[in-house]
Amino acid sequence: MEEARAVLERLERIEALERVGASRPELLDELRLLMLEAESWSRAEGGDAGERAVAGLRSALEVVRRVPVPRRASVT
Repeated sequence: MEEARAVLERLERIEALERVGASRPELLDELRLLMLEAESWSRAEGGDAGERAVAGLRSALEVVRRVPVPRRASVT
């Protein structure tokens, strides 16, 4: 149960960071932590559904890593 709670709390944190416009590196750090927590949850719960969820998170993280970061205009 603790593992599931950790995953839900991490998702809430990621959503809050997105709302305030967190940087991409900050979001990626949170996604990496989410991956670790999801793996822990999957091990605790067992079963194919947990493994598929973790595999989906891994795929999503890889996609995010490949998306180019837009350059921000400098303020002078």
